[in-house]
This record gives sequence, C-alpha cells and structure tokens, in this order.
Amino acid sequence: MHKPLHTLLAAILILTGFSASAQELRATVNVVASSVQNTTDKRVYNTLQSAIKDFLNNRRWSDDAFAPAERIECNFLLNITAEVSSGTYRANLTVQATRPVYNTNYTSTLFNFQDNNVVFKYAEFQSLEFSDTRVAGSDPMAANLTAVLAYYVDVILGLDYDSFSPRGGDPFFKKALNIVNNAPDGKDIAGWKAFEGNRNRYWLIDNLTNVKFARFHDVMYQYHRQGLDVMYDDAARGRGAIINCVNMLAAINDDVPNSMLLQVFFLAKNEEVFRIFNRATPQEKGRVSQLLASMDVPNANKYLQLK
Repeated sequence: MHKPLHTLLAAILILTGFSASAQELRATVNVVASSVQNTTDKRVYNTLQSAIKDFLNNRRWSDDAFAPAERIECNFLLNITAEVSSGTYRANLTVQATRPVYNTNYTSTLFNFQDNNVVFKYAEFQSLEFSDTRVAGSDPMAANLTAVLAYYVDVILGLDYDSFSPRGGDPFFKKALNIVNNAPDGKDIAGWKAFEGNRNRYWLIDNLTNVKFARFHDVMYQYHRQGLDVMYDDAARGRGAIINCVNMLAAINDDVPNSMLLQVFFLAKNEEVFRIFNRATPQEKGRVSQLLASMDVPNANKYLQLK
C-alpha cells in the first residue's frame, strides 16, 4: 500500500511534463564530538556528517516517487561520546521526523527518539554502504552504522505512511524487522536483541509489527488524517477523532501496560496533545485528562491541568 498523496502527485507531475524526485527524505544531519579528546584529526567528523547526509538523502528508500515538496523533514543528530579504539566510535543518535498538517503551516512531530547504543567503525572518506539482503556486510562494526540509519529511515517512513493511509506503513515496518533479524553482531554491538534492554530497536519494531498493537496503526491514521488534517475546517470534529484515538491508546495500554510503543508516541506527541485539549470543552477535558495521565506518567501533571 502506497501513500495516496505521493502517487497522485507523481501522476500529475508526469502528465504535466515534470519529473518527480525519487528521494523520500530531506534530512538534516549533525555529527558532534565535543566530549571526545583523543582524536588526532577532527576532520573525520565532517566527512562522516557529509557521508550520512548523502546516505539518507540521495538513496531511494521506497518504490514511490516523491516531489521535492513531499520529502519528509527529519533530523539526525549523532553525538559521538567516545573513540573506543582507532576509528571505532561510541555514540548517541537522536532521530526526529515531522509531518505537515493539511491547510496549515504547522508540522506535527511523528517521531522523536534517542538511541544510546550506537557503536561503529568509520574511516575518513569511507562510503556508506547498505543492502537489505546483506545487512551485516563483511565487517559488522562498519555495517552497524548503516544498519542503524536504515532502520530508523524505515521506521520514519512507516509512521509517515501510516499517517496518510490505513496500514500504509506495513511494508516499511517489515523492512525494519528484517534489519533487526539480520543485524550486525559483535561483543560491543547492542540494541538489536530482546535481552539487551526493554527500550531498544528490537522492542520498538516488535511493537510496531505485533498484532497486539494493531490498533496503534489505526490511531496513527485517525489522529493525523481525521484529526489534525480536519481541524482547520472543523476543530470540534478533528478533536473528536483525536478523543477516539486516546480511547484506542487506552485500550492498548490496558492490554499491554507500559509498552515502548506508547512511550515513543507520547515522546513525540505530549505537547501537541496537551495544546489540542487545552482548547477543548470542559466535558472533553474531563474525558481525556485521566486517560492521558495514566498512559504518559512522565507528563501526568501536565494532563491533569486540563481539568
């Protein structure tokens, strides 16, 4: 299933004589290493930043054609915390992605996550290679960086497609699951396995592909297409759709309490959800405040102010 807006716009561009760009992302990339003291040549971080930017923005990640205005806005911040050996680095990766809201200048955050288990090997001017059929490559430590990046690209695409069409993200979540199942392996590589923690790459894609969380994909579609995208014309109707989404999320939370997936959702959406319901009727506020507080405990006090 493809994103209808992309398919329609691509057809229009072809009929009018314009070609659509294949690339899906407009990624801003920053590599910082302020805490690393023992690197003899800091230029390697500049070439790494350029290599990641090219890898993300110039690679084709789907079969759909994207016009330049359709590209998904996202940010990748790689914070290198240590050079564990010559040319081998440990880092945190923060990934953010947004989605435009129909008929407005507002962009809604789809994903906002920090991965603290990124370790990789990189040499200056090294090209970044990745294949879905050979995820681990010939050198697992070198391949780990591109595997991590490709994984998060697939997650971003999956969430974006989910937000435009029912279950539209399924193919990308399956691709991310393939990366997890065939991920590079090594004594310093972490984040790909269930036993390595309860909030890692394994568990995120497990949740996104597990039938227990099937309603989450309905939430992503209804929240954005039937909620945010209609609020400019009919705020009450849009907010009503989002109330329904809160109820669905609560049902998921009842079945699987404290899941990673709901935590990731509220990391991206908590401030937006608060603003939406801060303008709601007293009855609507009363319906959602306790539910939100019970699902998103770190922000519970914020939601309880809605009463």
